[in-house]
Amino acid sequence: MYYHIMKSNDIRLNLATETYLMNEKKFDEPLLLFYIEGPCIIVGRNQNTLEEINKQYVDEHGIVVTRRTSGGGAVYQDLGNLCFSFVVDSDSEEFGDFKSFVQPVVDALHRMGATTAEVSGRNDILVDGKKFSGNAMYTKNGKTFSHGTLMLDVDLSVLPNALTVPEDKIKSKGIKSVSSRVTNLRPYLSSEYQDMTTPQFRDELLRELFHVNNTDEIKDKEYKLTPEDEKGIDKINAEIFDNWDWVYGNSPEFTVKKRQHFTSGTIDARFVVDDGKITVAKFYGDFFGPKDAADLADKLVGTKFERAEVEQVLNDVDVNQYFNGISKDELLDLLF
Repeated sequence: MYYHIMKSNDIRLNLATETYLMNEKKFDEPLLLFYIEGPCIIVGRNQNTLEEINKQYVDEHGIVVTRRTSGGGAVYQDLGNLCFSFVVDSDSEEFGDFKSFVQPVVDALHRMGATTAEVSGRNDILVDGKKFSGNAMYTKNGKTFSHGTLMLDVDLSVLPNALTVPEDKIKSKGIKSVSSRVTNLRPYLSSEYQDMTTPQFRDELLRELFHVNNTDEIKDKEYKLTPEDEKGIDKINAEIFDNWDWVYGNSPEFTVKKRQHFTSGTIDARFVVDDGKITVAKFYGDFFGPKDAADLADKLVGTKFERAEVEQVLNDVDVNQYFNGISKDELLDLLF
C-alpha cells in the first residue's frame, strides 16, 4: 500500500487531488490518502445543495461549500476532522461494501483505545452507538475510491446551524436531532492519545495501519506530488470543486416531487411534466450507485408520466446500478 498526505487545508483542492490521483495515476498497490481541512460542508453528488445547507449561516461564518463526486449525504468538517481515502482497482472490492474498506481503520482505532468502534448501517462508523465517521464511495475507469471522515474534535455546535437534515431521515433513525447521533472520537481514545492534535492523530493512525513504530520505515511508500501533478490538480479544482455550476447549479421549478427514505438511502425524485410527458427529470438524495443517476434521469425524458410507460424504460436498465440496494419496483412505487 502507498500513501499520500495532503498539505492543503482547502477541501476543494483536496478533493481535486484525490480525483487526480485516482484517474490520472497508476499504482500497483492500493493508495491511502489523508487530508485535513478548514470549516466546510461537502454535499453528496446527488444532493440539492441549497436544500442541504443553511445558506445564510454558511455565508456569515465563511464555511466553504463544495460537492464531491461520490454519493451519500452532506457532512460538516473543520480542522478537528481527519479525512481518509482508499483507492483500489474496482474489481478488487464490491461496490457498496464499505466494511471491507474501513475495517482496517476500525482495527487501528481499537488498538488506540476506542474498543467500541464498529461499522454500522450502510456507511457509518459508530462508537458507543454514536456516529463519528461517514463514508462514501465512487467508481470510474476501473478504479474505486472509498473516502471517510474521522471526527476527532469537531465543533459539534456548528452542525445543527449549518446543515438542514430532512425530518424523514431523522425519524427513520429513531432520534430527535442530528446532534444527538454524532460524537467526537477523542474521549474514547486511551489516555496517551487524549491530547493529540489532528495531524498527530493522522500520523499515529498511519503508523497503526502500516504496523510500524516510525514513519521513516515507510518512506518508500509515500507518494509526493510533482509539478505536473499540481498543474493537473489545479485544473480539476477549477473545473469541478471550485465551480459554482457543479456545487450549486440551476434547477427548474418541478411539477412533480416524490420523496422516500429507504434503508439504502433517500431518493428525492423531481420531474417537469408538460402535456403528460417528462421534459426534465432529476434524482436527488443521499443514495449510492456505481452509475450516475443523471444518466437514468435522461433516459426518462420524453416518456409519458405513467407507470406502465416508465416501467417499460426501466425494464432495459439495472436500477440497482444507479440506486444501490433499491429495486425497480420500489422506485416505481415511489413515483406512482
